[in-house]
Amino acid sequence: MHKRVLIPSLTISLIFLCASASAQAGKLAAIEGPPDSAMPNAIKEVLDAKGYRVILDDGSVACDIWLRKSLPAQPKKEAPGAIYTELGESTLVGVISFPHSTTDYRGDTIQPGVYTLRYELIPNDGNHLGVAPNRDFLLLIPASSDSDPNSTLKFGELIELSRKATGTRHPAPLNLVQAAAVSAAAVSKDDEEHWIFSAALKLATGGTMPFALVVKGTAPQ
Repeated sequence: MHKRVLIPSLTISLIFLCASASAQAGKLAAIEGPPDSAMPNAIKEVLDAKGYRVILDDGSVACDIWLRKSLPAQPKKEAPGAIYTELGESTLVGVISFPHSTTDYRGDTIQPGVYTLRYELIPNDGNHLGVAPNRDFLLLIPASSDSDPNSTLKFGELIELSRKATGTRHPAPLNLVQAAAVSAAAVSKDDEEHWIFSAALKLATGGTMPFALVVKGTAPQ
């Protein structure tokens, strides 16, 4: 006769919680080479050979991301409300590809395709008060419209290019959030159902900078 094994209820609860947490977690898959698109060669040449595929908890692909090999050195700036003070405005940070229609942080529709990611600050004025915890964003630009990775764009020029991503009078922002030190790229979901890609950006000075970007999710209404 087999002995009956009793499992404490606490153990069962822990097993259930661990399985539940695992089911809710997204994951990253490594991808090789830049996206196959009409993106200018000058942009492709500054990207890391390895990219990241962001896979959500339901198995769907949110996006593919390629970061820049190294970011130009910039002196830290004084910008109230900003957390990425080592990034110069309009700096190309990387490229993102969406396999399906999605939305930017404002909730505007973004069509499937490949987009460059350039850093910009929300204007520190009353029109943008409270739209995000901080002023740091990456603006989407259709890759075919962004030819020079080292170009420094004026605020108005960058906004005009990003409007091509939405087809509206608004640019297409993705929110940068506070990043913890990371040893490897990762994906996570916060309490507001935002999916966040985090990694370490390589700097031309030889150092790295923690980086975290909301790749799926909109501003609280």
